[in-house]
Amino acid sequence: MAIGLRVRSNVWVTGSQEFVHAFFSTIARRLESGRWGSRFPLLQDSLYQGELDPEEVAAARAELAAVRHDLKEFAPSEIVWDIEDSEARPPWGDDISPDITDLSNYFVTEDGKDLFEVLDEALGYADRASVGVSIETGI
Repeated sequence: MAIGLRVRSNVWVTGSQEFVHAFFSTIARRLESGRWGSRFPLLQDSLYQGELDPEEVAAARAELAAVRHDLKEFAPSEIVWDIEDSEARPPWGDDISPDITDLSNYFVTEDGKDLFEVLDEALGYADRASVGVSIETGI
């Protein structure tokens, strides 16, 4: 079952529930010392829990840029598939594209798009329209 971001009637598909959870788990473990939402509360708490209010969108977009910048310091092998299960590994294991050089470019959607770019596009649209963003499952 896929997850997507909804802004008005527009939806940006992000990937499976496991994939999206891995993205947020990686942020929590690698950039927040395992304290979910301590550094990036809008992404990790508001958005991950289902919704960003219109007045939070611009700041969430800034958090996203900081996350991408900071994840450049981590090798692909440092992926966190599930913060609750330190032994969990991606279904593809270590069989990844040679184009993936660090965790800032590790996350690629089912249709081959960079997840950071997809999220930024959705947040940018919401910011320009002064509306909120929600996460939806079953897309």
